[in-house]
Formats: sequence, C-alpha cells, structure tokens
Amino acid sequence: MPGFTLKKATQRNYDAVLAQLPELLQAEGFGVLTQIDVTATMKQKLGVDFRRYRILGACNPRYAHQALSADLEVGVMLPCNVVVYEGDDGHAVVMAIDPMQTIAAASPAIREVAQQVRAGLERVVARAG
Repeated sequence: MPGFTLKKATQRNYDAVLAQLPELLQAEGFGVLTQIDVTATMKQKLGVDFRRYRILGACNPRYAHQALSADLEVGVMLPCNVVVYEGDDGHAVVMAIDPMQTIAAASPAIREVAQQVRAGLERVVARAG
C-alpha cells in the first residue's frame, strides 16, 4: 500500500540482501521472530509459482515493551514486517512497514516510540541497498 512502507529498490541480488537483513536489523536492536517464505507457501498451498518473496517479522524488545505499556491494542500490529522480494529486473527490493503511518496513526500515545522504530527501519532499508 503506497504511503505505508519504507521502500528501496537495490542493485543487489535477492539472496545477498536476504542474507544481510538479519544482521542489519540486529544492528538496530531488532531480532527476527518469524520468516515467511511466500514463494514456497504459494507453491505448497495453491500450486502456483510466485516471485522470490520473504517476509521477516522484526521486533525490538525495548520498543515493543514501551508501545505495549502505552497501548495494549498495538500488539495486533507487531512485529514490524520487513519484506525482500525479487524485482522484475532481478534485483532485490526491500520494504518495511512505516510505523508512523500505521502504529502511530492508530495510537497517538505511542508516537514517540513509533518515530524511533521508523528511524531504525529507515536505516535498515537504506543499508540493504
């Protein structure tokens, strides 16, 4: 959805970016809690081929604690999704949810935390390229 993501088209291949993402997230205090291989899931569940596409569920425990302490309902928006997929040109595209457009919009009480999360995710997306 336009406006809800931080996005960068890279000049690197999918495998290289995917391999580097956990390290980039860790440098910003995020851990990868989940990984969804969308390509494999589409093949297994629907029998269809789909471009290489992975969703990483990233969480920074300190920020998650602050956000949940301010508003328990924000948990439905956690963890923060970071996506890497193979673009039509064969290069990786990296996206992350923009918490200022989602979490902070839903709960102004956690705007400050959302700004900090956004800053970290922006750095991850920028460095992935």
